[in-house]
Amino acid sequence: MNQAEIDTIIADMAVRARRAARHLAILDTATKNAILKRVAEQIRLQTARIQEENGKDLEEGRRKGLSGAMLDRLTLTDQGIDSMCDGLLEIIELPDPVGQVEQLRKRPNGLLVGRMRVPLGVIGMIYESRPNVTVDAAALCLKAGNSVILRGGSEALRSNLILADILRRAVADNGVEPDVVQVVPTVDRHAVLALLGQEDTVDLIIPRGGETLIRFVTQHSRIPVLKHYKGVCHIFVDRDADLDKATPIIVNSKVQRPGVCNALEGLLVHRSVAERYLPVICAELAAAGVRLLGCAKTVALCPQAMLTQDDQWGSEFLDLQLCIKVVESAAEAMDYIARYGSKHTESIITENYSTAQLFVSSVDASAVMVNASTRFNDGGQLGLGAEIGISTTKLHAYGPMGLEELTTRKFVVYGSGQVRS
Repeated sequence: MNQAEIDTIIADMAVRARRAARHLAILDTATKNAILKRVAEQIRLQTARIQEENGKDLEEGRRKGLSGAMLDRLTLTDQGIDSMCDGLLEIIELPDPVGQVEQLRKRPNGLLVGRMRVPLGVIGMIYESRPNVTVDAAALCLKAGNSVILRGGSEALRSNLILADILRRAVADNGVEPDVVQVVPTVDRHAVLALLGQEDTVDLIIPRGGETLIRFVTQHSRIPVLKHYKGVCHIFVDRDADLDKATPIIVNSKVQRPGVCNALEGLLVHRSVAERYLPVICAELAAAGVRLLGCAKTVALCPQAMLTQDDQWGSEFLDLQLCIKVVESAAEAMDYIARYGSKHTESIITENYSTAQLFVSSVDASAVMVNASTRFNDGGQLGLGAEIGISTTKLHAYGPMGLEELTTRKFVVYGSGQVRS
């Protein structure tokens, strides 16, 4: 398939997605939920077929030398299938934001002015590895009234296509145009460039994957992009911290799942508690297998720590490694975060209300925690039910993106014959 053929295929997909989105935007909640329930039922019924296609992807991935971590993310186990289905049922239970009218006010001239939640339109989703994203993204987009064009990684093409087939059949079985869900059928990288050029028919691009992918998408897209490049998350242990609270919070943030974007990458400790606390937390982290990199003061207090190199501060390790720095004050901690943070997640451990409020107000991140693990920056954990990704940009969403973040608001005006004077 040459580039001209790919351009034609992608342009046609986008036009069909736009046409289907017009009908999906006014679809009733009961029908949307019926589609999602049908998808969950069919995934369970067709587990063997799904895993057969997934096995072909895994076999090819091993032949190409994919890493163990990549193969793990690619594998659809029985537990993974159950998780996908449970996620669909959770989305069914979420309130449908489409059509909600908010902030209805009466103007002096009698006009009623409100804001109605409406779908964004057509969303392009570009992602790597995890085939479960195909179902999660499609379900969220559909419930929020959006058509979606899915371009997964080449390593998961067969898995994505079989899941898309189930999704499209469920949509059609409920009398809805199946082009509300489409998967790009080629692994050619030019297909990504073609999708990024459909500014007349695609409203938003959401990339989900490593920094290299996201920077490529941002550099080449002619469509608005919601993204986060890195998850360089920090915890600051304040002088007024409850140190008994601090230890399990820090260990959970770093150790539970070190390869995810809300895992801890930098620990800042106030100098007034460093001498008594750093030996304790370093011993706990080292026992959990964490490689510790620290400033000179940290190394002097912790025999497990190695001196951090200048280019390691602000790193996203996505592994059992952690940078530790002793700071003179909360102000220095916040300055450090402003320099090295990635606007993802920042947390403070303190019993001082004023310091906590200053940290919350001053630190620029999509989620700011007080006495809590960075791992809570997740749509499910924050009450969204599910998420399509985490945005560290501010237009139009900041943080985990759930159903509401997949909609926008338009003005609606109810009059009784008013004219402007």
